[in-house]
Amino acid sequence: MDLARSPADEAFRAEARAWLRAHVPSEPLPSLETEEGFAAHRAWEAELAADRWSVVHWPTAYGGRDAGLPRWLVFEEEYYAAGAPGRVGQNGVNLLAPTLFDHGTEEQRARVLPPMACGEVVWAQAWSEPEAGSDLASLTSRAVRTAGGWLLTGQKTWSSRAAFADRAFGLFRSEPGTARPHQGLTYLMFDLRAPGVTVRPIGRLDGRPAFAELFLDDVFVPDEDVIGAPGQGWRVAMSTAGNERGLTLRSPGRFLAAADRLLGLWQERGSPASARDAVADALIGARAYELFTHAAASRFLQGTPIGPEASLNKVFWSEYDIALHETALDLLGEEGEAADTGWSEGYVFSLAGPIYAGTNEIQRDIIAERLLGLPKGRR
Repeated sequence: MDLARSPADEAFRAEARAWLRAHVPSEPLPSLETEEGFAAHRAWEAELAADRWSVVHWPTAYGGRDAGLPRWLVFEEEYYAAGAPGRVGQNGVNLLAPTLFDHGTEEQRARVLPPMACGEVVWAQAWSEPEAGSDLASLTSRAVRTAGGWLLTGQKTWSSRAAFADRAFGLFRSEPGTARPHQGLTYLMFDLRAPGVTVRPIGRLDGRPAFAELFLDDVFVPDEDVIGAPGQGWRVAMSTAGNERGLTLRSPGRFLAAADRLLGLWQERGSPASARDAVADALIGARAYELFTHAAASRFLQGTPIGPEASLNKVFWSEYDIALHETALDLLGEEGEAADTGWSEGYVFSLAGPIYAGTNEIQRDIIAERLLGLPKGRR
């Protein structure tokens, strides 16, 4: 990818910056882990979509600007630099949508993507189970064939956004007794308000329901909501995971903006020499992550699928995020816990980074076995 921006790219950046300057709320929205905040963030998604800023890289037929991946990266830089709200629709936009583009039907894309783009339908990710988190292939929730579709039974847990979301997507075992655990799985979408679905919110340390458990009791799903071929869900899911870990879950703009904030904080605090190296590391890390992501995007645009290299990205950003927030809290001292600066909440959230989207232990196994060619040893 040519990192030099063309005049058209810069015009796009200027348009995005002007729109964000005119529309980003002057006060932070309530936490999206509350009913009030969820509704406010859903309204923000609609405001973005009204001017086609919610999914700039999608085709125009589905609500985007057909701007392409490089300009999505530009938009993300402007979005985070503007201090715009977190995206309540990110599970759908960043995980399900790429899966539908790769494996869905045209009917599914036309039906699912437009309401996703404007926040009318917000999606939860329903992958993990009580005994199947990082070891996703050991899941036991079932999909049983019935007339016109499937009946889902089982339990999902740690389902992001499920407390207030409308629909979910996940993997189900449709062919029990296969020779290998990742065979015989089917990828389905389902309605969280359908008969047989029970949603039980899980509170974080602050009591807010960032996740939920889902209990499924013969929940009917029509054939039209199967993504890819029945029994081939693992292949479809790995496409989702690759996008999540390697490209879309954490854009460079998020860390570039955070590193700039950290630099500003360090300067406000008198530029203490004791933190100079840590601040420099944060700035270098943000830039390195930006370049690595651009390289991944470049390979993707040339037709190379996002492969196990995504695990390198995931380990890097999740550990970088913690270090950046620790440096900020060191600079703030006691104020970091007492004042609502955003750094403390960001630090707590960063601690989950090495766990979600596949634990870093699993990512290191993938790096060792699939990139370095080392023998399997941990499992």
